[in-house]
Amino acid sequence: MKTHPKTLTLSLIAGLTLAGPALATDRDDGLRLVVPPWPGVTVKSEILAQLIEPLGYSAEALEVSSTVGYSTLQSGDSDAFLAGWMPAQQESYDAAMAAGAIVDLGNNVNGARMGFAVPGYVAEAGITNAEQLADPEVAERFDRRIYSIESGSTVTDMIDGAIESDTHGLKDWELKASSTPGMLAEVRAAVAEEQWILFYGWTPHWMVPEYDVHILDDAADIFGADSGRSDVKTIVATDYAEANPNLTRLLDQFVLSADDQSDFIRAYSLEERELEDVAHDWLTAHPERVAAFLEGVETRDGKDALSAVQASL
Repeated sequence: MKTHPKTLTLSLIAGLTLAGPALATDRDDGLRLVVPPWPGVTVKSEILAQLIEPLGYSAEALEVSSTVGYSTLQSGDSDAFLAGWMPAQQESYDAAMAAGAIVDLGNNVNGARMGFAVPGYVAEAGITNAEQLADPEVAERFDRRIYSIESGSTVTDMIDGAIESDTHGLKDWELKASSTPGMLAEVRAAVAEEQWILFYGWTPHWMVPEYDVHILDDAADIFGADSGRSDVKTIVATDYAEANPNLTRLLDQFVLSADDQSDFIRAYSLEERELEDVAHDWLTAHPERVAAFLEGVETRDGKDALSAVQASL
């Protein structure tokens, strides 16, 4: 991919060789971000890059899986990760924490969630809780079908388990698993005719603003505790956090809502706008958020960070 002087340098790592902790020493001019190929973290990382480069820092993205990303955080080959989804990544996270290799700065997205989902007009008709699926009349409206993503995925296995255990009366329902685009094509077709459809949904994602998606409450916690609510954490390598308190402060204050992320995922992934433009436009449209991100943060040479970013935008 091409390199832009004021945007994130994207580096596709094939067969990553871990070079060891020595790479993390004496590095106070840059930030190496773990960026799996997911649109949300891709745009978030670009937004962060456009924040730090006017401050005198460089930004680099390592396009690796989240599992490899945790290894690079432990080895010193990366510095931070903006998509620590919990509990989905719990095993990798726990191992890195046990090794003392990472610092958890808390959520950078508030409101992340996954579960059974319906379009807005179905929610407006009164369907807000998964327990209602046990009602025969409700089941008929949905044709006793559940649409999900790939067979063998964690969430599709969760739905299979709910069907097998007859949770919410799902024993006689049919699970229609395909790719994410395939599932969303079914949603799009149903929405066009305002037909009832039940599918696996999550936020942040562009499906939320596009189809006014509502995730059903679920006392059975099929998709995890608290009706599938998730954490999306900012995780920083311990050595980097100790050596770079200025950027670590920015990382700690870099917090978005699920709606924010859903909107820019839509612009980047569905509308296929240029990554740099999506990030730049989000920053210029949210000056108060930029100010909050940069509170108490300085440029690399000790000047006011907000002034530097405002000038760059």
